Amino acid sequence: MANEDSKNDILSRLKTLKGHISGIEKMVESGKNCEDILIQISAIKSSIHKVGMIIVEEHALDCLLNQEPEECLNKDKVKKIVKTLLNYTK
Repeated sequence: MANEDSKNDILSRLKTLKGHISGIEKMVESGKNCEDILIQISAIKSSIHKVGMIIVEEHALDCLLNQEPEECLNKDKVKKIVKTLLNYTK
């Protein structure tokens, strides 16, 4: 998984997202207008995408840089990393 700084960043972002989701629940319960709710949902979508990108970046760097000296970076390993990247961006 991610290094300690990235892990803390990810956890902080996820906790913030929880708060935003609770805020949207309150907006819906209190009958706020749809436009305001959708703006908040859009912000959450952007934030969750950023969390995913941090995780994908950490995964790719970990796979590429943290190999045992006797291991070589082969085509299959690169394909696996690329597949992970592509699956996330679907």
